[in-house]
Amino acid sequence: MGVAEYLHRHETKGLLRFITCGSVDDGKSTLIGRLLYDSKGLFADQLAALASDSRRHGTQGDDIDYALLLDGLAAEREQGITIDVAYRFFGTDKRKFIVADCPGHEQYTRNMATGASTADAAVVLVDARKGLLAQTRRHSYIVALLGIRNVVLAVNKLDLVDYDRGVFERIERDYRELATQLGITNVQAVPLSALKGDNLLQRSPKTPWYHGPMLLEWLEHVDVEPTHGDAGFRLPVQWVNRPHQDFRGFSGTISAGQVRPGDDVVVLPSGQRSRVERIVVAEGDLAAAAVGQAITLTLADEVDVSRGDVIAAASQPPQVADQLAVHLLWMGEAPLLPGRAYLLKSGTRTVNATVTEIKHRIDVNTQAQLAARNLDLNEVGVCNLSLDQPIAFESYCDDRTLGGFILIDRFDNATVAAGTTDFALRRAGNIHWQHLDVDKAARARSKRQTPRCVWFTGVSGAGKSAIANLVDKKLHALGHHAFVLDGDNVRHGLNRDLGFTDEDRVENQRRVAEVAKLMTDAGLIVLVSFISPFRAERKAARELFAPGEFIEVFVDTPLDVAERRDVKGLYAKARRGELPNFTGIDSPYQAPEHAELVLDTATASAQALAEQVVACLLEGDYEI
Repeated sequence: MGVAEYLHRHETKGLLRFITCGSVDDGKSTLIGRLLYDSKGLFADQLAALASDSRRHGTQGDDIDYALLLDGLAAEREQGITIDVAYRFFGTDKRKFIVADCPGHEQYTRNMATGASTADAAVVLVDARKGLLAQTRRHSYIVALLGIRNVVLAVNKLDLVDYDRGVFERIERDYRELATQLGITNVQAVPLSALKGDNLLQRSPKTPWYHGPMLLEWLEHVDVEPTHGDAGFRLPVQWVNRPHQDFRGFSGTISAGQVRPGDDVVVLPSGQRSRVERIVVAEGDLAAAAVGQAITLTLADEVDVSRGDVIAAASQPPQVADQLAVHLLWMGEAPLLPGRAYLLKSGTRTVNATVTEIKHRIDVNTQAQLAARNLDLNEVGVCNLSLDQPIAFESYCDDRTLGGFILIDRFDNATVAAGTTDFALRRAGNIHWQHLDVDKAARARSKRQTPRCVWFTGVSGAGKSAIANLVDKKLHALGHHAFVLDGDNVRHGLNRDLGFTDEDRVENQRRVAEVAKLMTDAGLIVLVSFISPFRAERKAARELFAPGEFIEVFVDTPLDVAERRDVKGLYAKARRGELPNFTGIDSPYQAPEHAELVLDTATASAQALAEQVVACLLEGDYEI
């Protein structure tokens, strides 16, 4: 075989992405290391480094410690565990592989989910001495959640139970029962010893009772071709390609279906229709393109298409909605709080999203549905999501690209959740904005003022309500129409059903922000006096208003000063443990970082500070 022919064969071989997962110390890293070693997937320098590392860090005496090929972090070698996902590439004559070695510890479950998100198959390892453990069940649940339907049950360390057939069959029976519950349809159980190499590449004489495929044999032949059935064409738009004034194309990778010039398409979520004119790639025009290909489309009509839109078959478009039922795997250190705003990225589109309700949390060990008010790290829940604009989506079981998404923290841009879409909430398509002839501008003109939301924030006892009340009186005396939304007053009515947990505080602030928005729409100057301890919710409130319409006023008072002023005795009760979740004592207050006004109540009177607010409103950038 010539070099050119060999390279061509290598380029055209299929690629399988798979993960190894399971509980800690089940032998995942050893299995991959031995697989690479036995399949000649290592270079000479790697072999030399492995031998050297085995002498320095190994756990196998004078023998090679195959796990060291994957456990590359210093902390992993010190502790003998996998922490991060390790990716390795290797190939055989039949297929190319990218394998992700996933950590087994519960605290690194989010890392495992990252590895599983792009995998076509999973190798779930079980220690023959221990059987199915909690983390085995947790990882299998995530495998099922992320749409992996081809699983190898690798019953490892059989050499430590004398290759007992009964042990293997008992574990296989237990796992198949779990797989049926999870909807995993294709399970192949393989008895093996990763350390000894039994049944990895060659059939082991120590398991004459096993007649199934070897592990590598199964990996080489498992069918993982996308199964979109009769799904229509889908192209999430990655880039609007306009190199010059005579060309305007829309680039992306086809996530489902196929397309040809002349096909009728629809652009979502806008619903504009057109026809495919050309399919352009680097080598020229194509007569057709299918799932997995990166292409640029030109359309027959000048329709508005932007990054994040989806170009789809007009006869089989995906759904469009702004209210979704989803499964969430929470990956953030801080808990998920319903009502808090996050960024949702689905395909190439990013929108604002809020978890409106946690329907239930799922015990991934038993699949039981449990009541929950929040989700902590590595927990899975079924939730309702509300988006600030509609997106095109599919159920995850039909399309992993348009059916999967992540949630991103809007402050530090950390990925805090991975999610799969179940279905649209029916009520979403039945709710529309009702046009009103008398708008905010007309109401503001009738009151001869510019509507504003002045948001006073600070710890309990800072003086927010006193200052807001004085500002209200001064504005009233000047003929302006203002209204105070005070935290205590609102809790007597609108928010009387809410307590003081973090979840309730988030909802408390969300409701108040929505009411304040309606009041500014009515042309009023709204003075909001709330502790509002969380930056995320204050930012969400700000984003409801037009630029310059929201004025954050930080009533800055040291905690000891606020505590001395406490006429209600709340701090004293909190110190005694009689008021849980009290801001500043056992619940945090996140001070504003970029408030429009900072009022120092330790050096000025409430009267002087109120005059400062009014002066800012009347004479400054926020003139009313």
